[in-house]
Amino acid sequence: MKIYLDPGHGGTDPGAQGNGLNEKDVTLSIALKLRDILINEYHNVEVRMSRTGDTTKSLGQRTSDANAWGADYYLSIHINSASPAANGYEDFIYNGLSDSSSAARYQAIIHEEVIKVNELADRGRKKANFHVLRESKMPAMLSENGFISNAHDSALMKQEAWLQKVARGHANGLARAFNLQRKANPSTAPAPAPVPTSTPTPANTVSGTLYRVMVGSFHSRENADERVARLRSLGHDAFVVTTTISGATWYRVQVGAFTDRENAEQRLKIMEIAGFTDAFIIVENSGSSVGGGAASSGSSGGGGSSAPVAGTGTNSGSSGSSPNAGTGTGTSTGTSGGNGPTVGSTVGSNGDAVTNRGVASGSIPVQQNPPVNSIFGPTLLSPELMDRFVRTVNPDAPKLANYYLTYGEYYGIRGDIAFAQAIHETNFFRFTAVVKPGQDNFAGIGATGPDNPGASFQTPEEGVLAHMQHLYAYATTSPLPNQYPVVDPRFHLVARGSAPTWTGLNGKWAVPGTTYGQSILDLYKRMVQFSIQTLETIRGEATR
Repeated sequence: MKIYLDPGHGGTDPGAQGNGLNEKDVTLSIALKLRDILINEYHNVEVRMSRTGDTTKSLGQRTSDANAWGADYYLSIHINSASPAANGYEDFIYNGLSDSSSAARYQAIIHEEVIKVNELADRGRKKANFHVLRESKMPAMLSENGFISNAHDSALMKQEAWLQKVARGHANGLARAFNLQRKANPSTAPAPAPVPTSTPTPANTVSGTLYRVMVGSFHSRENADERVARLRSLGHDAFVVTTTISGATWYRVQVGAFTDRENAEQRLKIMEIAGFTDAFIIVENSGSSVGGGAASSGSSGGGGSSAPVAGTGTNSGSSGSSPNAGTGTGTSTGTSGGNGPTVGSTVGSNGDAVTNRGVASGSIPVQQNPPVNSIFGPTLLSPELMDRFVRTVNPDAPKLANYYLTYGEYYGIRGDIAFAQAIHETNFFRFTAVVKPGQDNFAGIGATGPDNPGASFQTPEEGVLAHMQHLYAYATTSPLPNQYPVVDPRFHLVARGSAPTWTGLNGKWAVPGTTYGQSILDLYKRMVQFSIQTLETIRGEATR
């Protein structure tokens, strides 16, 4: 039995922080204890860990390592964060799996065993589109072991005995789920080789400057929770951080914390390209702002976004300075709901140095998690930006991008790159090859020549659904999730799992097609560049 343990976060990413704790330290402590229990007390168990010390590992590196090792089970250990009132334990499996799947059966058993011993409220068994659950080839579960933001839960996290209980609960669950056989005399089993250990350290002891990437700041907790759900559906690890500004409570949504400014700006750029243009960076342990405008508290607007302030100037901020300190002025611009382009800076907070970096550099973000060539991954570009791009060439193009976002999220596929593939197949939806507009066949499914124009679909939405199902067939051997009927007529004719990357489609989707995938990625890069330039233009117009 090969069990892969993944203590969340690590290295330059401390994860959630609160009550003097870093998530990365608590998760590592639990995982190391769990590893020791499994190796010392059970026969025929191999354990591999994504990290055994305070090291930085991307999500892609973690799942790739587990997949290459051939793990039988993937267990990711995390700590939650939200409002001070939120508390308890919950766990997740991939939301594309049924309740009768093996992952769901294992989750039920492990959940039951953990709840027996962890002294936490039971928040239930759940599903989500988290990267480690979606991209792991084996059954996988992610556990959230209490809230670091809650006084009761965090007090337990500081107790060595409690950390051992949580590890024991996970071990008991794994033993039941996989029928592990106990050793006759566990105490005599050889101990594993010593590895670096870590104990929880205060959150404010992070050395140097820490750059936190936030995606929105809200008066309403409900709006913040909706933003978290949206980000998590796109594969981003998001949670709510509560702060007080001038006596008012604000709920910020954090998607990363970095000691390297460049990494934080890369994450910010990805958020902006995804349509979350109310994203901003908070700089901790820094005496002054590194950019942005005069910070001002906006009100909740539209579908839950804040009403940010656009402006220029330098925040004089040191600890205790007013959130409005600064020389810049600006015009309040309310934002609409959804993921269309929005404009502005963001709220500040007492002692926070805030920046809302523009997109003038025009560089295409390096996508490390997952690689841009992967068919599976989050959709980063907003539907409005995608539709705008295609209409720069074909003003009469149908608005299909929202379908690519919706079905991309459901199947875990990069909907924006699939949209670029549709542009490539249809010549910007002008249908200048053998497939005709009335077929709603945006992927050229089954089209081989003038005498065989391929499949036809009843509606444009059904055509997009077929496209995404065809990509799913190429990208994985996993069963097709069953919420939608199989409308791809060639789904069962594909060599399943034969092309998990866009360039892997070369010679398969198109023949000879030796550069087919590269052409799709080139179109995607053009869309990214267009999106950056569009957002820059919108920001410029808002400040004039």
